[in-house]
Amino acid sequence: MSLHRRAFLRNLSLSALGFYLPQGIAAKAGPVHERLPRGTPESQGVSSEAILAFLDAVEKNDFELHSFMMLRHGNVIAEGWWDPYGPEFVHAMYSMSKSFTSTAVGFAVAEGKISVEDKVVSFFPDDLPERVSENLAALRIKDLLTMSVGNEKEPTQPVVKSENWVRTFLAQNLIHQPGTVFMYNSAATYMCSAIVQKVTGEKMIDYLTPRLFAPLGIIGMKWETCPLGINTGGWGLSIQSEGMAKFGQLYLQKGQWNGKQILPASWIEDATTLHIQQSGEDKPDRPKAKNDWLQGYGYQFWRCQHGHYRGDGAFGQFTIVLPEYEAVIVMTSENKNMQGQLDLVWEHLLPAMKGKSTEQDTGLAARLKELKLIPVEGSAESPHSLRISGKTIALEPNVNGFTTAGFTFGKTDCTLTLSGGEGAPIVITSGMTNWHHSTVIIPDGIPRLISGGRPKEPLPSKLAASAAWNGDTLNMMWRYYETPHHDHVTCEFQDNVVTIRFLSSIAAMKPNSKDYRLQLVGRMD
Repeated sequence: MSLHRRAFLRNLSLSALGFYLPQGIAAKAGPVHERLPRGTPESQGVSSEAILAFLDAVEKNDFELHSFMMLRHGNVIAEGWWDPYGPEFVHAMYSMSKSFTSTAVGFAVAEGKISVEDKVVSFFPDDLPERVSENLAALRIKDLLTMSVGNEKEPTQPVVKSENWVRTFLAQNLIHQPGTVFMYNSAATYMCSAIVQKVTGEKMIDYLTPRLFAPLGIIGMKWETCPLGINTGGWGLSIQSEGMAKFGQLYLQKGQWNGKQILPASWIEDATTLHIQQSGEDKPDRPKAKNDWLQGYGYQFWRCQHGHYRGDGAFGQFTIVLPEYEAVIVMTSENKNMQGQLDLVWEHLLPAMKGKSTEQDTGLAARLKELKLIPVEGSAESPHSLRISGKTIALEPNVNGFTTAGFTFGKTDCTLTLSGGEGAPIVITSGMTNWHHSTVIIPDGIPRLISGGRPKEPLPSKLAASAAWNGDTLNMMWRYYETPHHDHVTCEFQDNVVTIRFLSSIAAMKPNSKDYRLQLVGRMD
């Protein structure tokens, strides 16, 4: 397979795979079991009107949420999924994964396998650089957890481009004394995962399963691995929304679950306490006191405004724990403005829990059941459909290596097939003005966006796709609903000339980026 075609497939599937392709998958997603107790907002002293106002503000501000859960006193009082997302599906967590990695370290500490004061170099004698600097020798697990490694530059990019991530991490230059300077560092979290695997003999996801996931009734989780089979730690976990909610509730309950202390309360306290302060100043549009990324950092948990804490991941994956209110708030989403998303929580949901609320449900339950992301709008029919359906489109030479494209139109759907080169055809079916669910096989040979390399097997991606006609243009949207992402695809038909353009949702957030903008041009026979 040509490198150009691999690049096309990488970009085409970037949304499907959330940047990284999983090489290690633990278990198939399934229905939530051992569900948390349910209750109404008013039964727990929360205003339904305030939650409705939050949902209104989300819509007004064009935030794209995929799920929302609010718990108080251990009861789920509001929950909703924006169709085609749903409670049975896992969702990529990005850096929300870090808080689970911290928890794995907590279990290992509790079992006496490690201490946060242990030196990192002691675990990897075969991967040390020829010269171990004074700062590297002093580096502790605690410094990994607090992202105060002391790196000259954030090391994740060079680490994940290598075959041996541990060795590459340890070779990086440390210019600061560990424990003194905060620098966000996903590779440091990976090192925590590597240490857990080193001392337990198990991948972190396997180590956590009997200690965390099974006791909480969390199933379906999966976690990516590095080329050497170590869970990525700083990213790569996919989990259901209710699993996130249970995780937050465990922390709120200081490690207790069903009357048992499964994680020491002392670890919960240490992990969520401010250990290091980020550098930052007041800005005209955002004073430091209102910046949720400048409130201090614990062990892979962020401190928040108002004295609360959270785990979070790129594009708006949040588990927010509010001890003062005995509450947990979970969101999955695809948003660029994560601070704006949190601002809506502080503006609408915090006041909802102050005092007592006796008002009745004002339509919140119905609203939550009707949440949806709108399929592509337009016409389900076009004179072009009969003219195009079944025809072979010969593509002009392109760097992606595709030679032909074809459209097939049914009564309620259309299918695009891209063929050519050495790989299997890409076949994607979209519902006409509605969502069509399928599992798409991404062919072998797709390099990772950052780390390079290949998956060992073709990868299935769960896809909800819709299409509609707008004049001479067929617009499609492909939502990879186990990730935050989606692709926009436009197909313009002018006489016998067809132009197909691809735009990932990530590129749409960066108007000047060309990284994920692709175009194919061809003629019908």
